[in-house]
Amino acid sequence: MRSGKSEQKRRRKLLRALELNWQTEMSGFYTYQELARRDSDPIRAEALRQMAEAERQHAEQWAGRIRELGAHVPKYHGRSTGDADSLANRLGGERMALRRLEIDESRAIALYSRQLRELDDERSLEILRQVIQEEREHYHELSNLIRHRYPRHAVEEQRANPRAMLEELLAKRHDSGRQAAGWIGDAIYGVNDGLGAIFGIVSGVSGATLGNSHYVLLAGIAGMIASALSMGSGAYLGAKSEREIYEAEIQREREAIEMNAPEAREMLSLYYQVKGLPEDDADRFVDHIARDKDQFLRALASERFSTSEEGLRKPLIAASSAALSTAVGAFIPIIPFFFLRGYEAIIVSGIVSLAAHFAVGAAKSLITVRSWWASGFEMTAVGAVEGLVTYFIGVGLGHVGA
Repeated sequence: MRSGKSEQKRRRKLLRALELNWQTEMSGFYTYQELARRDSDPIRAEALRQMAEAERQHAEQWAGRIRELGAHVPKYHGRSTGDADSLANRLGGERMALRRLEIDESRAIALYSRQLRELDDERSLEILRQVIQEEREHYHELSNLIRHRYPRHAVEEQRANPRAMLEELLAKRHDSGRQAAGWIGDAIYGVNDGLGAIFGIVSGVSGATLGNSHYVLLAGIAGMIASALSMGSGAYLGAKSEREIYEAEIQREREAIEMNAPEAREMLSLYYQVKGLPEDDADRFVDHIARDKDQFLRALASERFSTSEEGLRKPLIAASSAALSTAVGAFIPIIPFFFLRGYEAIIVSGIVSLAAHFAVGAAKSLITVRSWWASGFEMTAVGAVEGLVTYFIGVGLGHVGA
């Protein structure tokens, strides 16, 4: 009697697990199918369609096992678009949808791995082992898609097409995000921001007060401090976020290597082949690097993210550079008001500020491809328009206040 009850309990537990698996795979099928339908990239859409078909086959396997156990396949409780229309996916867009799918795949792998230890049914365990392997492949393909990399089968097709390879490399470079331009770029940007903001404040207050040095200095110095603190804190948080994102990506890459080291080796070899190494030499080079796991991780991360930890900005240095450079740029327009008054101070401040605008624009040519004079005159024109607009606005506000 007890044996019969125990068997019934075991069967109910098994069926609950299989029905949960079926619901999970059906939700994945509809989600992948809908995202593939909406995707404008034909190769990425095809990859999503293939994953949708795999999810459907997984669901069929679970449905088949449920029928073998004498039970009815449950009704699907989700939507016909799966999770594609969830609020998070709608707000986050395509990239967020892919990241959420990646998380869902990792959860499914964890669920199935736990069932491997808990379920006592050899046929179900056989299905589990097969499904886990394929879900891991989905996880890696999603990881590639998130980083704007095509899955392995698409890469193999592109290997024979140099033009497609070149286009992929250009897309990779375009989507790799902001590269660390060093403190010089941050400093030029800070001077430009401080100069523009405070020149506008000085021009406006000068117009409203007819160049009253007391009020101009008060407004200018207050604006200078506020701008410097704002730029410094923004640069600090930005650099810190870059590091946190990089560290998160490194952790994801480490987990991917642990889950499928051969695929990671193949990927790094492909990077070197695209750069011109013969396939055999690239494979041997990767085999040598892979002897040291940390070295292998750094090499793969450097190729995939187009940067390294050394190339990231240091938060404190970025903050200091941004704050000080902003303060320097902001201080330039108010210098004449320490020594002059009235229209004389306004005219001198305008001349000095426009000269500084030209110098900053010319300095930008150090980190851009434009000529120094074109960049300088462009900045001067922008500064002149800004100064005139804020000055006459200040004049108008001064008359309203009067």
